[in-house]
Amino acid sequence: MDAAEEATVRYFESRPADARVGSRDLAAELEIEHATFVDSVLKRLTARDVLAAEAVSHQTVSLTGEGEQYRKDGSPEFQYFRAVQRAAEPPSVQVLGEQLSDAIAKVGMQNAMKKKWIVLDKASKTLSCAAQVVEDEVANVLATLALDDAATQLPEEQLKELKQRKLVVVKMAKTFDITRGPRFDDARKVQAAELTSEMLQSGAWEHAAFKAYNFAAEGRAPEYGCLHPLLKVREQFRMIFVQLGFEEMPTDNYVESSFWNFDALFQPQQHPARDAHDTFFLSSPATARVEEEAYLERVREVHQSGGYGSLGYQYKWSKEEACKNILRTHTTAVSSRMLYDLARQTERDGHFTPRKYFSIDRVFRNETLDATHLAEFHQIEGLVAAPNLSLADLKGVIGEFFKRMGMTKLRFKPAHNPYTEPSMEIFSYHDGLQKWVEVGNSGIFRPEMLRPMGLPADVRVIAWGLSLERPTMIMYGIKNIRDLFGHKVDIAAIRVNPVCRMGIDT
Repeated sequence: MDAAEEATVRYFESRPADARVGSRDLAAELEIEHATFVDSVLKRLTARDVLAAEAVSHQTVSLTGEGEQYRKDGSPEFQYFRAVQRAAEPPSVQVLGEQLSDAIAKVGMQNAMKKKWIVLDKASKTLSCAAQVVEDEVANVLATLALDDAATQLPEEQLKELKQRKLVVVKMAKTFDITRGPRFDDARKVQAAELTSEMLQSGAWEHAAFKAYNFAAEGRAPEYGCLHPLLKVREQFRMIFVQLGFEEMPTDNYVESSFWNFDALFQPQQHPARDAHDTFFLSSPATARVEEEAYLERVREVHQSGGYGSLGYQYKWSKEEACKNILRTHTTAVSSRMLYDLARQTERDGHFTPRKYFSIDRVFRNETLDATHLAEFHQIEGLVAAPNLSLADLKGVIGEFFKRMGMTKLRFKPAHNPYTEPSMEIFSYHDGLQKWVEVGNSGIFRPEMLRPMGLPADVRVIAWGLSLERPTMIMYGIKNIRDLFGHKVDIAAIRVNPVCRMGIDT
C-alpha cells in the first residue's frame, strides 16, 4: 500500500467497525483532493474489498460571476435602496438611473419596490424609503453558498429565484459513503491472483489473501475479421449456381484486350460502348497480343462481310483497335474465352459436351459517380451451352434461378444487345416497393459470336446477368451505393451487419 492507502486504513482502524464516513470528509481529513482520493485511493481499496463504497448524489450550487459580485457589493435592490437612503433629498428615477449601472437601476428599482423597501411618488416621480433598515437576504444566501456549496438546506423557491436571476449554477455531484469492506483485515496483505503448487506444498495458502474471482467477466474480445455485405450476398448467389450444377469461371484477369471484351462478342468497333467516355483504356501496356490468329481472322470476316446467315457490319475491321488493352467492362469477356476453350475441347474430343458456367466478379466502366453508379462494381453472369436451346429454356432457367432468390413474380421485356438475339430485360415485382423492378438482362448468344469460335451449328448458348450491388442494397436497406462500396463505407456497420439468407421468409 502507498502512504495514502495506509492513512485511510489507519483512519478506519481508529473508528468503530460500523463507522460510515463520507468521501469528501475523509479526503479533507487526509488533506487530499476529493477527485484524486476517489480516482486512486478509494478505487484501489474497494477493488480489493478492503473498503465498501456506496454512491450518493448531491446537488451543489456555485456562484456565477454576477452572483459573486452581488455577494461582495450587495444585491441590486439593496444597492438601489442604499442610493435612495443616502440621497440628501428624494431622488428622481432619472437621477438614480444616471448614478447606477443600467442592470442595477432596472432590476434594483423593480425588486426594491416589490419588497416595499421604497415608494414612488407618481406626481413628482421621486423615490423615498419605506423602511429605515432592511436585510439583504440575497447577498446573505450568496455568502453562505460561497462557504458551503451544498443546497440541501436552501428552500426550493429561493433556489429557483437565484437560478432565474442567473446568480447561481446548480450541478449534480457524486460522493461516496464509505465503510469497512469484507476483507478489511487483509488490507496489508499482498493478495495472490492464483493458487500455485508451491503454495500448496509449503502450506502458505492457509494464510494467503486471494483476489476474488469474477466468474461473470467476459474477458477481452478476440480480434476477428468481418464479411462485407457484398461478400455475404455474393456467397448466396454462388451457392445458388452451385446447387443448379454450374461451374465457376476464372475471373482474375481484370485487364482484358478489346478483342475478347468486344470483338469476339460481335460488338462493332464503332459502338459507343467502346469510346473512352465509357471504357478505361490502359496507357501501359497499351496493347495486347492475340495468339489465336485463325480465330481472329474468322472474327474479322464476320464483322466485315458477315456469315452464318448474317450480313455483318460492312466496315473495315482494325486489328490495332482489337488489340487495345482495357479494364474489362463486363464478365462476358470471360464467357467468350470459356466458350472458345469449349470449342477447342469439342474439336479434341470429337463430340460436344454441354456445360453450365457462372461468374461473379468486378467490372469497370467510366461512369459518372452518383447514388446508384460507381466506376467499379460487380457483375453476376450465368450461361448454359447445349444443343437446340430455345427462348423457353432461357426463361425456365431464369425462373428457377430467381425462384431460389425468393423472386417468383417475373416479367420479361424485349431489349437489344449487340451479342444476343433475342434479348430480354428481366423484371421482378417488389412487394416492399409495390412496383416492378428491373433485376437483370438476358438473351441467346448470336451465331456470329459462336460459330467463328468453332462450336457446332446446333449449339445454342443462353445467358443472363445482373449486378451484385442492387440486390445487396435492397436486402440491407442501403440507399446510396457509396455507403456500400468505397471509401465512405462505415466500418462499424460492416462489423454488425446481419446474416444474408436468400429465398427464406423472415
